Amino acid sequence: MEEKTNVMRILDQKKIPYNHYCYLGTGAISGVEVAEALHENPEHVFKTLVTVGKSNKNYVFMIPVKEEMDLKKAAKVVGEKSIEMVKSKKLLFLTGYIHGGCSPIGMKKNFKTVIDRKALEFNTIIFSGGKIGYQVEISLENLKKIISYEIEDIIV
Repeated sequence: MEEKTNVMRILDQKKIPYNHYCYLGTGAISGVEVAEALHENPEHVFKTLVTVGKSNKNYVFMIPVKEEMDLKKAAKVVGEKSIEMVKSKKLLFLTGYIHGGCSPIGMKKNFKTVIDRKALEFNTIIFSGGKIGYQVEISLENLKKIISYEIEDIIV
């Protein structure tokens, strides 16, 4: 049974158009498997990565699921000497989301967010709906109405 996630409720509340997808029961775990379950190009489906910089500030990065983030490029973009991924056990406390269900929409705090420039190749991007098994699809223009972000080259 499909349900509304907090991300979907936020989008509904702000009257922002989106599509939502449920991949529960498909066995998909990795981002690439999720893209396959949705019959989508893995360049079009983005994962949300939460990091911590040398300064102890947190940052959110969104990259296509089949790509790997370049930590040096990402650190430079946010003005840090270095960054590393936040440990899974700290994710829930920090964002309100668990690993595999982390969305840039509806986090406990607003963190500086950077989306890889590959997003510009599509009219919309697909990313976590805030719960494992759910994805949302939204235009970058409409995403800008909810979160503030920059577009940069941050992949290897």
